[in-house]
Amino acid sequence: MTRFEISQTDDTHVVLGKLTSPYGVKGWLKVYSYTSPMDSILEYPEWWVRQGETLKRISIVQGRRQGKGLVVQLEGVDDRSAAEALAQTDILMPKEALPELSDDEYYWHELEGMAVFTQAGERLGRVSYLFETGANDVMVVRGDSDSIDKRERLLPFLPDDVIIEISSQEGRMVVDWDPEF
Repeated sequence: MTRFEISQTDDTHVVLGKLTSPYGVKGWLKVYSYTSPMDSILEYPEWWVRQGETLKRISIVQGRRQGKGLVVQLEGVDDRSAAEALAQTDILMPKEALPELSDDEYYWHELEGMAVFTQAGERLGRVSYLFETGANDVMVVRGDSDSIDKRERLLPFLPDDVIIEISSQEGRMVVDWDPEF
């Protein structure tokens, strides 16, 4: 199983990253990418940016790695003032525009909200979110009204070891995990 770090924003779009601040005086912007690897965000020729409640489609002229991050030049953003107007905006993509994954691959937004059960059928809660560590990804599972308790658990996302089964259609996963841990 492979994971892709993209956070869900609503039923139709996912957040790919964020335009953080201007870079230089010619309208370039720094990009914080939620994708893995981070520069795969540049593979999309156009993005949707959210300013308040408004979604606006914008084309990428060019983008590249710059130091430890990314910078991008967007169509119609030709000076620092225009770049400042887009700073701190989310970069979104319609879900249907995301690449099709194989059966053993999942976008993180597909896992968020799934009910988590032990092999014995005990409900641990729902996947709240995932995060990356050096060794492996980790799922934060929060107890809910239907779970065995209200605890928050950190489960390693280790397919075929901890993660036994994922059913996207049923919105659930089965884990090999001791509920006391």
